[in-house]
Amino acid sequence: MPPNLQKAFRASWVPASSITRTGPSFLPFLYPQQRSASILSALSDNAGAYHRKIRRGRGPSSGKGKTSGRGHKGQKAHGKVPRGFNGGQTPDVVVHGVRGFENQFSVDMKPLNLEKVQSWVDQGRLNPSEPITVRELAKSGCVSQVKDGVKLLAKGSEKLTFPLHIVASRASASAIEAVEAAGGSVTTRYYTPQSIERIIKGKTDPIHSLQSQIALPVEKLGKQKEYPVRLPDPTSRKDIEYYRDPAHRGYLSHHLEEGQGPSLFFKAPGVGKFVARKTRSKGASATENRIW
Repeated sequence: MPPNLQKAFRASWVPASSITRTGPSFLPFLYPQQRSASILSALSDNAGAYHRKIRRGRGPSSGKGKTSGRGHKGQKAHGKVPRGFNGGQTPDVVVHGVRGFENQFSVDMKPLNLEKVQSWVDQGRLNPSEPITVRELAKSGCVSQVKDGVKLLAKGSEKLTFPLHIVASRASASAIEAVEAAGGSVTTRYYTPQSIERIIKGKTDPIHSLQSQIALPVEKLGKQKEYPVRLPDPTSRKDIEYYRDPAHRGYLSHHLEEGQGPSLFFKAPGVGKFVARKTRSKGASATENRIW
């Protein structure tokens, strides 16, 4: 209770013995709720939770008065202008048309050069004795703002001195050759933007999934950690064929049989069973196939 109200309440206080029985409507005045004035005056939102609305046209001292940020005269000051409006003449989109398109199948891969990986290892920010995955790269600051995955590139491959075991989304042929020449290994596996977020937060395994059989030389033996969300596998034909290709060091290449290619549609020459077409002998009569 504020101090002024406390003094007024004490001055008007009457002993309960001298008060006759009254109805319940008078009881709240006898026992008022007490609160500290300092707590009530300190109530406020969290910092950044509330932004005051800009009041326009309320005087020049506010910085948004008079012209309210619209400038002097003109169509933009008097009203709204449609997008692409050229003053009434034929719009550019009609004259020249719409050019180009947005590829809905494109992926946004974060490039990662081998020289940067080696620099992070030299600084002690990456451990070369453990598999280097998206989680280690993101937590060490080697890559940031990863959307669809990480692609390993071979720039600075001559600086590579440690045998590294890297698990990435994509890898160039020269980068694979450089890492394997140093005694390491490269494995490409499928990620989604949602799975990458869960991997960084530690909710998903960064390597293993239901269809994977990735055996890394430096992997620690023992019981694997259990994660609440499993790592997804590809479902589209384009992604499945990429990670089935041994040339890309895909993690699904163990599904291929000997002599089989990564394509799900085209078969390699000489692979599969050839069934010869049955031909009718020359002496057979045409009446043999009749029912009656």
